[in-house]
Order: sequence, then structure tokens, then C-alpha cells
Amino acid sequence: MKLFNSLTGKKEEFYPINSGKVTMYNCGPTVYNYIHVGNARPIVVFDTLRRYFLYKGLDVKFVLNFTDIDDKIINRANEENKTTEQIAEKYIEEFKKDASALGLYDYQTINPRATHVVDQMISFIQTLIDKGAAYVSSGDVYFDVNYDKEYGKLSGKKIEDLRAGSRVDVSDLKRNPYDFALWKNKKENEPYWKAPWGEGRPGWHIECSVMAKTLLGDTIDIHTGGEDLKFPHHENEIAQSETCNDAPFARFWLHNGMITVNNEKMSKSKGNFFYS
Repeated sequence: MKLFNSLTGKKEEFYPINSGKVTMYNCGPTVYNYIHVGNARPIVVFDTLRRYFLYKGLDVKFVLNFTDIDDKIINRANEENKTTEQIAEKYIEEFKKDASALGLYDYQTINPRATHVVDQMISFIQTLIDKGAAYVSSGDVYFDVNYDKEYGKLSGKKIEDLRAGSRVDVSDLKRNPYDFALWKNKKENEPYWKAPWGEGRPGWHIECSVMAKTLLGDTIDIHTGGEDLKFPHHENEIAQSETCNDAPFARFWLHNGMITVNNEKMSKSKGNFFYS
């Protein structure tokens, strides 16, 4: 079968790395709220692909992660005077209920939690620091985008054209505005872990790279997600993973389009969403 590969911008015949076996990683929900129809779309789209592979007799290892530590989860926990673990657990269970109602959740889907692989994240980050691809700044650790000469190969963005602002965090601690956080220094009312460079918590992008590596290996067949994740999330995953592992991260990148309401992307921040 042919799949449209976002990495090359064209349809390509798909063959798995290992004959008869397919590895897939799908960026899952940040568990701080109920999922809406837009959140459910990539799960529906790529679960359909998984089921097609199973129908064709292939062995599929399908990972859909839970991001259970993030700014949004921390904010929700502080608002409700609960722990991040309590917030995450609640919305993981709600997600499973919704996914089951949609016929999407079964025992063949692997659901890692980011907080369960923090030790592996610390080792991953240390490798990047040792290679000179990451640097410590006031307790934070950033990936030096200039280290990766192929940065932008998925999204088509060029480093010289990037500016601090849209989907790029602004910080005086960075060497460049487009460098991204691998580790965030400990703050009040936030969970934290101990690392060689100081106490803190992992950044968003590192979580998916490490969960994918831990469960599927250095190179996976298919990485999936919504079009809105192509930059910076997926671009940053590629940069840090390929630098750390010295291997291609994913052979195929598949992205679904967005559900819109009145020509605007459905999102919680805009309030134009419908729960699934």
C-alpha cells in the first residue's frame, strides 16, 4: 500500500523495517481535561490504519502515549488543589471510557506514561549534553538547534527564518530563541525529579522521543499525529532522537488534518470544541 509521507512530501510504497512486523507511535493526549472531537480524530484515523495492518496479517506494535506531566496538568492540579497524579489518573480513565465508546481501545494498544520513563529521559538528555548538542542554563537544559544541520526537514522551516513567538517559547536563558527545553528547572508547586544538572522535570518534546525509543527502538516504521504537531513537536522529536541515537527516528510520518468550526481549528483554548 502507498502512504503519504510528510517527511518526503509524496506517496510512497510502505514496507516495514522487519518483514511482517509494524511499529507505530501516535502522539496521545495531555491528560488534563476530557478529549474533544478534534482530539479523537487522529486516534480514529490511525487506529483504522493499525486495524488494516492487522487485517492483512501483520504483527503491529502500536503505542499511544499519555503525557501525564505538563504545564497544563500542573495548572489544573493547582487550581483544584490536587496532585498532578490525581489529575492525570482521572483523565486517563475518562479517555479510556471515551475511546472504548468509539470502539478504539483494546488490549493491543500500548499506553506508556511519561512519568514512568523519567530515568530514561535523564540518560537521553545526558547523551545530548555529552555530544555538545544540548546545554545547561540556570538549571534548564536546552537542545541547541544549530547542532542539527537537518533541522526543519519535516516542516520545511529554516532556522534563519524562525522568530521567537508563534509556537516558540521566548526565554533569555536560551542561546537562540528556537532552542527548545529538554528539562525545566524546579519551580514552586511543581513536581520534580533529581538529575545531574539539578532538580526539575522533563520538557514536552523529550517525553515522546524517549517513550518511542524505550518501547519501539531507535528507528520506528510510522510516527503519527495531527498536522498541528508537525512543528515544533515532531520537528524537535526528530532533532533530538536522531542526534542521540545516530539513526533515523521514523521512516514514515503521517499527519491528519484538523477538524474546524467556522473555518477555525477546534481547540479548548478557543472554546469552539465539542466533547467526544
